[in-house]
Amino acid sequence: QVQLVESGGGLVQAGGSLRLSCAASGFTISLNAMGWFRQAPGKAREFVASISSGGSTFYGDSVKGRFTISKDNAKNTVYLQMNSLKPEDTAVYCCARLSLGVFGQGTQVTVSS
Repeated sequence: QVQLVESGGGLVQAGGSLRLSCAASGFTISLNAMGWFRQAPGKAREFVASISSGGSTFYGDSVKGRFTISKDNAKNTVYLQMNSLKPEDTAVYCCARLSLGVFGQGTQVTVSS
């Protein structure tokens, strides 16, 4: 059974940092492209970052230079390091197995000004 479980969200002040984790089970992330998306209240889901099976990364314009996606194949876990957080980064962050469009439940990130 494919499962993605996010953790690491919380409340942080503007300028602060958080590290999100996405633990995958039921498949191997080393063979799959993985991504992070976010959705703020009343807004459409937004692409944040992706990492290919080979480790190539790609970022949305709004987070480029501030967020870093990485993975630990041995732990079957994907990470999102978020630095210089802004209030507009407030959203529910979900990880995804891109090939099948499978998303986790998400973790809430709230950035106060």
